[in-house]
Amino acid sequence: MLDRRSLLAGGLAAVPGLALAQTATAPPAPSPEDLRLRTDWPFLQRYAAENAVDRDLPAERRRVVFIGDSITQGWRDKHPAFFTDNGFLGRGIGGQVTAQMLVRFWPDVVALKPAAVHILAGINDIAQNAGPYDLAATQANLQAMTTLAQANGVAVILATVMPALDFPWRPGLGPVAKVRALNAWLKAYAAERGAVLADYTAVLDDGAGGMKPGLAYDGVHPTGEGYAAVEPVTLAAIASALVRA
Repeated sequence: MLDRRSLLAGGLAAVPGLALAQTATAPPAPSPEDLRLRTDWPFLQRYAAENAVDRDLPAERRRVVFIGDSITQGWRDKHPAFFTDNGFLGRGIGGQVTAQMLVRFWPDVVALKPAAVHILAGINDIAQNAGPYDLAATQANLQAMTTLAQANGVAVILATVMPALDFPWRPGLGPVAKVRALNAWLKAYAAERGAVLADYTAVLDDGAGGMKPGLAYDGVHPTGEGYAAVEPVTLAAIASALVRA
């Protein structure tokens, strides 16, 4: 009589790949960043604690909220006095696209009840940080942020996207024409909606669609000198917006 255990062992051995499957290692645990993107894609928690404090600041210390990506985040990091001395609040998050900013626009901007908001967004959409670039989708997100702000008595400063010849983290996309097209739309849309345009092109663009020498450390993100170059434009745009508010 055949041993049932022998038959079972032989049958299992005959199944291709079963032995390998039994010893396969478990998939690696997600990184903290991957886990955060799964559970808090717009990163609402990034400024939650600051918002709880800043919403109770005197109005002159929360006059303008700057929402954006790493360029806005780096601005506050490199020139903190520009924010604290002028009553500005920074709400930039590195790597973000306009869709993520729209989701957090209420808690990070509207709920703080500033007089104005400075929106600098779109370069990461063009860099395809969250998938293929869709100009119409980016425009819709910027329109939604503008509408939310204006409906709640917040004046809007729309900033032009800063120049970029290429993206070091995703080379070969050829962003110059896309940046120029988005900026042309921003100019027209600001005029249509009564928003103020903060046009950084003249002070930053080298004429070929890239950053002027010394104004960006990687061709995209401004140096301290780059931020200093745009700040007079920023202050003039904010002054104009506050007059309209």
